[in-house]
Amino acid sequence: MSPLTVFLGKLIGLYCIIAPLALMRYKQSTVASIRALIRNPPLLLLVEVIALISGLAMVLGHNIWSGGALAVVVTLIGWLLTVRGIVLLALPEDVKLKLFDALRYEERYFVFMGVVLVLGIYLTIAAFSA
Repeated sequence: MSPLTVFLGKLIGLYCIIAPLALMRYKQSTVASIRALIRNPPLLLLVEVIALISGLAMVLGHNIWSGGALAVVVTLIGWLLTVRGIVLLALPEDVKLKLFDALRYEERYFVFMGVVLVLGIYLTIAAFSA
């Protein structure tokens, strides 16, 4: 297994454990912050550009589709970040608001956080075991 795969697995895995655990304590303020972010086009643009750069960096540096589940999951995360960044940059502001409402983020908050947490646990265990 590539050292980059292991490093990215540890990095993303630990982030995906720490972030949702911290955010789950403060659901209302987190949801309010995300809603405010979506309504602030200049700040949202900055977040979208950073997400796109992060995704592109992962895709360019780690586009590995073989070598085990860890490598493929890390690559998929890079591609998902890239596609998300492109889509969010391309969508008009009103569509972004409708998308946020359609996802029912506040209602499904703990489901979204739970998925990220499970992903983080998997990545962390797989990367530290490699």
